[in-house]
Order: sequence, then structure tokens, then C-alpha cells
Amino acid sequence: MTMTRQDTDALRAFESLADPSASVRLRAALAVGTAPHPRFVEGLVERSAVEPEFFVRDMLTWALTRHPVAATLPPLVREVGSKLPQARSQALHTLSKIGDRRAWPAVTGAALSDADDEVARSAWRAAVALVPEGEEQALARALAPQLGRGDRETQLSLSRALVALGESAGAVLEAAATTAPAPHVRAHALATRRLLRDPDSGFEAAIEEAKRVAALGGSGHEGP
Repeated sequence: MTMTRQDTDALRAFESLADPSASVRLRAALAVGTAPHPRFVEGLVERSAVEPEFFVRDMLTWALTRHPVAATLPPLVREVGSKLPQARSQALHTLSKIGDRRAWPAVTGAALSDADDEVARSAWRAAVALVPEGEEQALARALAPQLGRGDRETQLSLSRALVALGESAGAVLEAAATTAPAPHVRAHALATRRLLRDPDSGFEAAIEEAKRVAALGGSGHEGP
């Protein structure tokens, strides 16, 4: 079959995904996404696992979303089990952007509790994007053990995931806010519950108030 000029340009761009220059790699990912072809999928997934620049990885994800889901899902799901944290994180991130719920089984308990914070954050975002209707409460329960984990960025990411589940997360947050033995877990649950009730309150203000309440042994029900 005769290759068109666009096919030739895309193939040449694909071969530049490993170029030493980040700007060249960025343009290459853009070109491959502009002229998608299933033969590029494996290479895009492999490059995503090792690409050092965030903005290039983001373009690689965009390029993958431009390809047929039937071609992208199998290698991305496989990549969730990779030994490389970046490979797992990028695969989950891309699956969340594709948004096809057939990828839901890839968001395992192991992914949701991954020891690498970046992987876990990607798994939480993917879970919220892919959770089947009716499974929201079960997902909230699976996320609950991660309350209090990590730095502010990690905690905010989990809070956003739980808030995105709406009232399905309410009972889980209530339980953690009142019964969790660790003050930092109670504080995170309280802050997330406040965000669920008042999304405009802001995480920083919510967590600082929650820390004061938790330090006093409260559940957030005291006062007005």
C-alpha cells in the first residue's frame, strides 16, 4: 500500500520520540497524534514509561487518546502492572483520559494503594473516571484507608477523588472523622467532608480547621 505524505511525516516523527531535544520530542508526539495509526501505539506507551519531561508525557497521553480504543487499552492495561512507577502512573493517567470503563478492572486495590504517591494519585483519578455506575460506595471504601497519607498534594488529590464520588463517600468520611485513631487521618477526613459539603471552602482552610478539631478530639459536629 502506498504511503501518503502525512503517513511518511508521522512515521518520521514517531522515530523522533527519543530525540535528545525535549522540544523535538514534543513536536513528534503532536505529529503522531495528528496522524494516528495503530502501529504507533506500542511505541507511544513505551515512551511514556521513560519520558523525563512532564509536558512531553502530557502530549504522549494526548496522542494515545487520538488512537482507537481497541488498540490502546490492551497495552495500557498491561502497563499498569509494570515494575516502573512512571509506567504505571502514565498508563493509569492515560486510561483516565480515555475514559473507557472497560479498563475499570485495571484499577486494582494494589493500584489504589501503590507505595509510590504519584502512581496512587493517578490510580485515584482513574478510579473516579472509570468507576461503573453503582460501584461508587465500594470505591469510597477502597479509598478510605489512604486518608491521611502523604503530603498536602497527595491528600488534596485523594480529597478531590472522594468529593467527586459525592454522597457515596459521605458514610466513609463520617466514620473516619469520628473513629480513626490517628489525628492526622481524622483531620484529613474532616477536611474532605467539609469540601464535600462546601466545595468553595478551599482545601488549605479546611485542613487547618480540621487539624484543630481533630487535635481536640472532636468530630466536626461541635458548634454551629
